[in-house]
Amino acid sequence: MLRDTIAAISTAHGGAALSVVRVSGPDALGVCGRVFRARRPLTELAPRTAFRACAADSSGRAFDEGLVLVFHGPASFTGEDLVEFHGHGGMLVTQMTLEALLAAGARAAGPGEFTQRAYLNGKMDLTQAEAVMDLIHAHSTLALRAANEQLGGAIGREAAALKEELLPVLAHVEAFIDFPDEDITPDTGAALAARMQSVVSRARGLVATSEQGRILRQGARTVICGEPNVGKSSLLNLLSGFERAIVSPAAGTTRDTIEEFIQVHGIPLRLVDTAGLREGGDDVERTGMDRARRELERADLVLEVVDGSRPPERRVEMPAALQGRRLLVLNKADLGISEAWQDSADAIPLSCATGEGVEALREAVRSVIMRSGPMQADHPVAVNARHKECFARVAVRTEAALAALRADAAPEFVALDLREALQALGEVVGAVDVEQVLDIIFSSFCIGK
Repeated sequence: MLRDTIAAISTAHGGAALSVVRVSGPDALGVCGRVFRARRPLTELAPRTAFRACAADSSGRAFDEGLVLVFHGPASFTGEDLVEFHGHGGMLVTQMTLEALLAAGARAAGPGEFTQRAYLNGKMDLTQAEAVMDLIHAHSTLALRAANEQLGGAIGREAAALKEELLPVLAHVEAFIDFPDEDITPDTGAALAARMQSVVSRARGLVATSEQGRILRQGARTVICGEPNVGKSSLLNLLSGFERAIVSPAAGTTRDTIEEFIQVHGIPLRLVDTAGLREGGDDVERTGMDRARRELERADLVLEVVDGSRPPERRVEMPAALQGRRLLVLNKADLGISEAWQDSADAIPLSCATGEGVEALREAVRSVIMRSGPMQADHPVAVNARHKECFARVAVRTEAALAALRADAAPEFVALDLREALQALGEVVGAVDVEQVLDIIFSSFCIGK
């Protein structure tokens, strides 16, 4: 794989002011030298400096003009010789640049292949490679901060610290296996147990951040529900900041779920507007209500919207799992709040028509999300599902080794569990054979990254 020279368009598809085409590999300078014409050969250009150049086809006819930058390996993103051409952002001219590079000897890059080469060439560990995609897809400031922490190696450092705790323990146990006459003294055994207990606690602490990581990457699924004509779609539009959903006084206007990403105090929310829940309705509306009920079962947070200007008629039945994760929104506060709602201490008066109460609602949403899980704005680590599985194995195997040590079991069993824990730590950063994991991770990348 690393013997090929690859090329790809690295900017988004469509027209724009600029486009970037990247080339990486052992013959990057040779391939680009056959396409890009600068004032000197590319091999003579100063690295990391932009030079004016034109792009020409195989007949030598120029079809674009822009800037070319040369990065010599290993001091490049991929660790190989890498060239970037910054040209005009038209779809046709950008595609012509790529086709000229492919005709000159490059191969079209696969999804995530530039980042995969950076990993294979030791420019980053696997957690940092995953952070590149998290950075691209971040939907909020907290998600962006977490991705930057991971890109800076936060999770890798945590894994390395746990490894530093376990390696001396394994070395001591294996030394005892090789030299059984050298007994493990009570003080030494207590010190080894303390190290293992520390690893278990820290690994379980990292596993606990997985819920935070899920919310940061996917958004807290926030379902807006209620009866027809209480202002659910108006609330979606208010929180989104634009007319995302159709608003009408006719009951049953919203018949399907509508989703929109927003952020509240840095926390990403996946807002889901649902069909009004009521008795009756036609087949299409009943299908929409069934979907609304299914969304409630998947929700991280529910905004139950009611007409606060009228006495309550029928409340939405909430799944038991949503206790403590529901906010009652008394819409139409500009018309006055009915006395029947005065005893609802947890209710939030709001007017979608005037915007009154929207800040109080945002603060309440933030409060519920922060207390419903380990969502900490200053937490440097938020593991994903893959990291969670690895750190969970670290905790389980280390705990098994600790139990075996305390039970005075054969040291071989202790060593076996410790090796499996270290294996799991290696998988976190990609320090062991994880070819299938690599295929899954990099297949989700966009072409050119």
